[in-house]
Amino acid sequence: MLNIREYTAELVKDPFGILAGKRYEFVLDLDIEEDDELYSANGVAIRVIFKVDGEQAGIVRYDLIERGTGKPLDLDLEPEEEEALAAFCKEHLPEDE
Repeated sequence: MLNIREYTAELVKDPFGILAGKRYEFVLDLDIEEDDELYSANGVAIRVIFKVDGEQAGIVRYDLIERGTGKPLDLDLEPEEEEALAAFCKEHLPEDE
């Protein structure tokens, strides 16, 4: 289960209007227990690009990163964690700017 400590979310501007729908960037700071394979002493965050196009919404891409260094972690979330992440992003979409 994902334990999200804090997050930021913002609309990714498309100045040329070439992308269908809207893209949002989320950065989620996770609280992970030491016995979890995702654990890092520096902490772990997830950077997510989330797309909304009409009634369709979902994760385009996500990256797990080490919080202290910004170094990418070569790990993937479990399918149920990905579903929880998508649901979180959908629920916490920022107001359009």
